[in-house]
Amino acid sequence: MIAYFDTSALLKRYVAEPGSAEVLDFWDALDGVTISAVAYAEAMSAFGRKRRDGTLSEEVFAAAVSDFKADWETFDSMDVTARLNPLLDRLAAAHPLRGFDVIHLASALMFRERTQDDFLFASADQRLRRAAAAEGLQTFPET
Repeated sequence: MIAYFDTSALLKRYVAEPGSAEVLDFWDALDGVTISAVAYAEAMSAFGRKRRDGTLSEEVFAAAVSDFKADWETFDSMDVTARLNPLLDRLAAAHPLRGFDVIHLASALMFRERTQDDFLFASADQRLRRAAAAEGLQTFPET
């Protein structure tokens, strides 16, 4: 099975928070992980924010960033280019999502078109999961 991870779900692999155990169990059953290139900036920003606010110690921060960067090399990443614009236009008009969420959903839909494998969309954001389900994606966790 292939899964697309938005940043909210992806972070749960590297930082202990509610839902992390479920993400780790789910992750172990996957054949591959797909992501949008924007997830890199979002994840690095989240790690830094959590370190600055004291949620992550320096040691945990360093380990999370190191593990994330090592995994990044194994992900199938969708670049954000103008070829996504028609899909971004449609999704932004159809769903009440923030900008990066629209990019995540469009990226996942593009990946789904490319793969014949079972495909799931992973997000910790319920609004984004509802939009993904409305677009015909199976979600994790289920909506």
